[in-house]
Amino acid sequence: MKIKFQINLEELMENQPMDVTSDDKLWAMLAYILTPLVPIIIMLMEDKKNRPFIRAHNGQALVVGVINVILGIALGWTLVLSCIPVLVWFVCIYWGIQAYGGKMVEIPVITNFVKQQGWG
Repeated sequence: MKIKFQINLEELMENQPMDVTSDDKLWAMLAYILTPLVPIIIMLMEDKKNRPFIRAHNGQALVVGVINVILGIALGWTLVLSCIPVLVWFVCIYWGIQAYGGKMVEIPVITNFVKQQGWG
């Protein structure tokens, strides 16, 4: 009888502690707060884009930033609706603080999308 062992990459990453430096936490926080500009800059930096902690947060921050820019353009024509991107930015500040604390941020729908694409 053969026993198959399937190694799930996500479980492997969750079970092993990541080597998270204060620099990683800072870049993750900046990715959320200054999204989508900083995530694009991080993607161009070879030493940063391959760090697991930064990569996980960077993908999410980039998707949130692009969605926020699209919302800003689409909803910016009225005063009431133009407040929605500002509220999203305040939530991004909260996620940045969580990332700076060394926590993995779970954003509904976006986190699963980023993981399925292999971006984070």
